[in-house]
Amino acid sequence: MISRRDFLRKTGETSLAITAAAATGIRTSSTEPVERDQLGEAGRTRRAFEIRCDRARDDTREGSGIVTNGDEERYPDRRGSFSKTLPHNDLGEVDISAYADWLSLLAAGEFDRLDQIRRDLQAEAKLNNPQAAYAFDLVGLDSHATHLAPPPAFASGRMAVEMAELYWQALVIDVPFRNYETSILIRDAVSDINAFSAPLSSPSSQKITAKTLFRGETAGDLVGPYISQFLWLDIPYGLKTIDQRYRCPARSQSFLVDTTEWLACQRGASPRKKLWFESTPRYICSNRELAEYVHRDFSFQSYLNAALIMLQFGDQALSPTNPYLGAKAQFGDITFGGKNILSMVAQAALLGQKSSFYHKWLVHRRLRPESFAGRIEMHLSGRKFYDIDSQILNCDAVNRIQAANDSRLLPVAFPEGSPTHPSYPAAHACTAGACVTILKGFFNEDFPLTDPVEATADGSALTPWKGESLTLGNEINKLGNNIALGRDAAGVHFRSDSINGLFLGEEQALCLLCDYSRTYHERFDGFVLTTLNGEKVRILNGELERV
Repeated sequence: MISRRDFLRKTGETSLAITAAAATGIRTSSTEPVERDQLGEAGRTRRAFEIRCDRARDDTREGSGIVTNGDEERYPDRRGSFSKTLPHNDLGEVDISAYADWLSLLAAGEFDRLDQIRRDLQAEAKLNNPQAAYAFDLVGLDSHATHLAPPPAFASGRMAVEMAELYWQALVIDVPFRNYETSILIRDAVSDINAFSAPLSSPSSQKITAKTLFRGETAGDLVGPYISQFLWLDIPYGLKTIDQRYRCPARSQSFLVDTTEWLACQRGASPRKKLWFESTPRYICSNRELAEYVHRDFSFQSYLNAALIMLQFGDQALSPTNPYLGAKAQFGDITFGGKNILSMVAQAALLGQKSSFYHKWLVHRRLRPESFAGRIEMHLSGRKFYDIDSQILNCDAVNRIQAANDSRLLPVAFPEGSPTHPSYPAAHACTAGACVTILKGFFNEDFPLTDPVEATADGSALTPWKGESLTLGNEINKLGNNIALGRDAAGVHFRSDSINGLFLGEEQALCLLCDYSRTYHERFDGFVLTTLNGEKVRILNGELERV
């Protein structure tokens, strides 16, 4: 009897021989049992090799050059840089020598050395996967070749207005989305944010309104309810149907508003407080539920759910370029069908995560909102003065937070505060941008949703949506922004982390679709979809063109 090791060794030798033959065109005796003609198509092995080489050539390019906002070099005290779990002083500032050592270890990238970083004496939390920044992939762009503009600088007006948005999200976290246009608190938020000199979102000429407050920046985000249909509709899941009511945290809870609790969090201590949950499940109806949804979800969960929902709508919900539309004797499954779509959503999510972690750990290392709020608190309490834009120091939101909590620290929705990796870009957002791009490539963006719904103000039920027509494309984009900006609502990301992260994920997914567009045997007119900035593109035979 042959051992498993010998079997695998012999199999590996045969595989290497076949690969060599494909590369050189030379036949070897070991390949005779699997002649290319016997595989069904002359030259298939060579063609498979050529596709992989062509894909690798297209996906391998030099990075566009590293451009940061300059904060890490600008400030010797590292006031604008992420440093959670490293040693901190009583102001919540990182030990300078420990940070310098950490930068050296990151540059080297060696697993064993990274595991020996200097940690705060209170640190119990571990850093989230710095090694992912160095990982390769076999499809899509190399993470180090992706494009990402630098985030707003620490002292900028854009940083100030983004922080104001976060304070207001904390103040109105329990206001139902359905009540935004009648809420006095929402009216005050709109007025305060619009008073800042820097624009919060694009296009910069537009002021925020109660209808657009906290929403994403695609056209679809401004149509219909705040929440995407894919976070409300029932999910077909094998033998079960899953309704999207969830046990959610009780209202009026927040964390890290006490200086001692906040400082322990920066040092990496485990939280001493816990979330309290209500016993009755409810639909997502405010940022309270949305924040907890993105607290507990796995990376591609909502996009998997969306795909399962859309697949039940029938062939007309599929992309008009799907080659099986109108076919009489066959249907797509492993190609252009459910199995293809679901697997590519998961694959795109991982690509988005790897790109996010490259930029987080090796390029930008932006501080989290909770840390910036600490700088505001120390500045306004007179313990240390920072070059913070005065607009955030004097705004209505900060004054209200101080009156409510006796500090200007940002109330966050999670007991543990932010995750233990840098803020920019948001990994949830990179995943979102990648996954929604895949969904738009396979589904008909113009397909109208029949019987759309909206959650009641208390989240107890869904009622019919009576407003404008909702389409798959708009609701897919809205889903991505809901998930990305839901992390902002929790207080763990800035708007630019999320919006720019969406575009980074989209870049990876477009390249992934380019790669796979080479692999189909069916004749089709390419993946045609609308990008996040509103451009229509076609992807065919590895090429992307504007339509």
